[in-house]
Amino acid sequence: MTPLPPDWQATFEAYNAAITRRQFFRSTTTGLGVAALSSLLGSRALAADASADTLRMAMTEPWKIAPKAKRAIYISLIGAPSQLDLFDYKPALRNRFKEDLKDYLGGQGERLTGMTAGQAQFPLAPSMFKFAQHGQSGMWISELLPNIAKMSNDLCFIRSMKTDAINHEPANQLVYTGSMQNGKASIGSWLSYGLGTLNADLPSFVVLHAKHSSPFSNVQAISSRLWGSGYLPGKHAGVSLRTQGDPVLYLNDAPGIPRELRRRMLDGLGELNRRSYAQIGDPEIQTRTQQYEMAFRMQTSVPELADLSGESAATYALYGEEARTRGTFASSALMARRLVERGVRFVQIFHRGWDQHGSLPRDLASQCKDVDQACYGLVQDLKQRGLLEDTLVIWGGEFGRTVYSQGTLTETNYGRDHHPRCFTIWMAGGGVKAGSVYGETDEMSYNIVKDPVHVRDLHATILHLMGIDHERLSFKAQGLDQRLTGVVPASVVKGLLA
Repeated sequence: MTPLPPDWQATFEAYNAAITRRQFFRSTTTGLGVAALSSLLGSRALAADASADTLRMAMTEPWKIAPKAKRAIYISLIGAPSQLDLFDYKPALRNRFKEDLKDYLGGQGERLTGMTAGQAQFPLAPSMFKFAQHGQSGMWISELLPNIAKMSNDLCFIRSMKTDAINHEPANQLVYTGSMQNGKASIGSWLSYGLGTLNADLPSFVVLHAKHSSPFSNVQAISSRLWGSGYLPGKHAGVSLRTQGDPVLYLNDAPGIPRELRRRMLDGLGELNRRSYAQIGDPEIQTRTQQYEMAFRMQTSVPELADLSGESAATYALYGEEARTRGTFASSALMARRLVERGVRFVQIFHRGWDQHGSLPRDLASQCKDVDQACYGLVQDLKQRGLLEDTLVIWGGEFGRTVYSQGTLTETNYGRDHHPRCFTIWMAGGGVKAGSVYGETDEMSYNIVKDPVHVRDLHATILHLMGIDHERLSFKAQGLDQRLTGVVPASVVKGLLA
């Protein structure tokens, strides 16, 4: 091993103290950058209506546009609910019960999952549920969602969603991070990064995991990649609130550590981190300091947030009595309202168990009962409090379900496999066109025949409603300007906007 030179320590300290080219431009953005912008703008920069905030945004936040929504709630139904049994009404299929679609599928060139590719037959399975038209749009909605049906005038339905993935993990990563590859930042993290926080005492991005009541459901496992920050600074990752015990782990001080001592400890750590950052310039040092400070503030804000005892009887009647039980979907929906009311930028509710490959009539009914009244209660509660206008609510899964049955088909039982070519979601509030239906599918809910909306188009539209130009919000990572919508063309869907 080559021995270190005698002056190695002085050399190392000099290296740490040296300012790099990247650090120089980062630290002088508001100096040289604003000066350069002023020279380009000339007298306009000095006009009476040109403020320091305008110059700062033009230099540091060029992706910002006029927002329709300040905050968002994403209700993520993991496993993919069947559009055929909930929203995409195809009454003519009742006359084609058990028709073998093997030749039809071959003509479509469809890629099938390993769960149905070996079936000898692909029997057509019409929905066994009743549908009725609702609201000014005349949207067909299943009997399984009576409460969502009665607020159809508040909703914007997209019947022509499509995706690239046919299996759960890549499909979930695509719909929640914009890519089927690992390591990408989630949509909530992008919103936190681009817009910042509305309440310094709470995280800008919070994740809730609702229990599913059906004991028979095929429950898909999910990972923190779906709410992780990827290459973005760690402070933008989603913070999970737990359904049992302390809402956030390790938030309480250890026994024998008074709050005053904790404050002095954090001040000491903060000073050490400031010195390290001055020498090295690693932004993760700042992230670590900010997380310590956020945790300290959350020690006061989270207990108040998690205490639902002050909610009125009328509120519980709106969401359903299950809202009184911590961890249920109804309780999570009520918590989502409390979070956005207190300034949390993005709330994501994960509800698993929507993967009905078999026993669909039984399990889908159970899942819908879990969420139907609470979704109605959430939208109406936001509306009554004057929050719906600038709160965007999104409801949906990662893909659709097949028109043919997986396994045995009977008059009262069937299952459906994964189907990426078309599915349905809905949105409410936050600048979307209420009481509308966008897109159409063919006679079998197999292909889109009008106004397709790719998952990336949905992302571009969500960012647009939240006040972000999806083509300009980027982050340099691994030598690339990373974006939520990636490099594949994506467009804001103007037909969804109010």
